[in-house]
Amino acid sequence: MRGVIAILWKDILSEMRTREMVNSMFIFSILILVVFNFAFSPGTERINEIASGVLWVAFLFAGILGLNRSFALERDRGCLRGLLLCPVDRSVIYLGKVIGNLIFIMTVNIITLLVFVVFFNVSIAQVLFRLMAIVALATVGYAAVGTLFSAISCNTRMREVMLPILMLPIMVPVVIAAVKATVSLISGNSATDYIFGLRLIGAFDVIFLMVAIVVFDYVVEE
Repeated sequence: MRGVIAILWKDILSEMRTREMVNSMFIFSILILVVFNFAFSPGTERINEIASGVLWVAFLFAGILGLNRSFALERDRGCLRGLLLCPVDRSVIYLGKVIGNLIFIMTVNIITLLVFVVFFNVSIAQVLFRLMAIVALATVGYAAVGTLFSAISCNTRMREVMLPILMLPIMVPVVIAAVKATVSLISGNSATDYIFGLRLIGAFDVIFLMVAIVVFDYVVEE
């Protein structure tokens, strides 16, 4: 547990000094919302369905931008080998990175959600806690898968391209379930899609988090 906290604290301090990850994700997500806001005015028919898709596109691509930086600093500064030589199980490194990425991505997602409400004039006050449950669960799975694939892609020459190629196909079921659940909440439709999405994303989180912990040791082997 101390190792996880140490790695998490290191990433938080590094991000507080540079703010590279959070700032780049936030700016990118806001740009996506601005562009789509001009494309679809708030009075557009079926705006709730369109807005829900736009929100998750912003979450998805902004998150990839941040995850690309997850292991980049360690690799560029030669610190990754030092981490691997630490006398702890390598799953500790993975969990520390996952929690750090989860905090950074979730912070940006919350701010993006607030801006989204203003831009698209969507009321979420009555469903805020249920919507945040979907966002939080999806972000956990996103951070779990993204951290693993970031460790894989950081050693390739085209890591900025490789990460989305590896990650997006795996995340498709989660994104579809999250979009349908968000549409169901915002539109006030039946809770069936929301409950199904919650269960699917929860199962995805558990399965892929366990798999990632097991295979991370092999991923970082040179």
